[in-house]
Amino acid sequence: MHLLEEGAENSPISGNIKIFSCNATQKLASEIAARLGRVVGRSSVGRFSDGEIFTKIDETVRGADIYIVQSTCPPVNDNLMELMIMVDAMRRASAGNINAVIPYFSYARQDRKARARDPISAKLVANLLTTAGVNRVLAMDLHCAQIQGFFDIPVDHLLGVPILAKHYAEKFQDSLEDLVVVSPDLGSVTRARALAERLEIPLAIVDKRRPRANISEVMNIIGDVRGKKVLIADDMIDTAGTLCNAASALMERGAKEVYACCTHPILSGPAIERIAASPITELVVLDTLPLAPEKQIDKISVLSVADVFAEAIWRIHNGESVSTLFR
Repeated sequence: MHLLEEGAENSPISGNIKIFSCNATQKLASEIAARLGRVVGRSSVGRFSDGEIFTKIDETVRGADIYIVQSTCPPVNDNLMELMIMVDAMRRASAGNINAVIPYFSYARQDRKARARDPISAKLVANLLTTAGVNRVLAMDLHCAQIQGFFDIPVDHLLGVPILAKHYAEKFQDSLEDLVVVSPDLGSVTRARALAERLEIPLAIVDKRRPRANISEVMNIIGDVRGKKVLIADDMIDTAGTLCNAASALMERGAKEVYACCTHPILSGPAIERIAASPITELVVLDTLPLAPEKQIDKISVLSVADVFAEAIWRIHNGESVSTLFR
């Protein structure tokens, strides 16, 4: 019986497996561990007076399958270093397999050379994690799927679409025929189409241009949104400029209501003020990174990814397919 099958919510995982957490996503790590019938391992990550990071592991890990839960969210570099230092500590303590559970993988937007002399930082991070001693990575909704190929170790790419599709199927169960999924740009079409196909509703696309970083302008809407409730779907929301511009353009073109969803709510800079002032009725996000108290406004609802990560860990540990989780 699989962990997430009906009636199996408390099925414990067997074997020598331990869940640990750094500082970024302790609440999520506790929820994942609880779904597996475990508690988070005893450890701590702190700072020396000069700011250097240290970690202390307070239980044996020799020969164990270790899962370290840590989103590399802001402060990005601190959280990334916490993860690598804990991985190094686990490796030197003779852990069996070391699995990095990274719900939000940073530097994913730097996946190619967009201009001359640009770095490919996503590849650098992949190299750093592998060198530190990671044997496997679990991540959700990588900004570009090809980042899986940057690693020379297994990468399980989990998807947030099933969680969002289930939520909206229940929310709009009596009015799905009035709903249209909208991709906020051409790069998000595949993700938005996957959500539209699960809900069996139409898809529209926002054609935009980006004159410079974190600035976007809507050029056209491809598809019919007049008189419809629209659902903008993206993998991440950073400064919310793209999202709010798209929402305003959709309302100007006759949309009845605008909803939005994303996997990774980075929400930096003016994002919260923009969302609050926008025509968006509700923004649904996943808890791949923690939402600070000042960002928890009435328009934003949070769904948990703990079930999906717990199920993936259960399947990996028992030698079962992870991909079938998303069919």
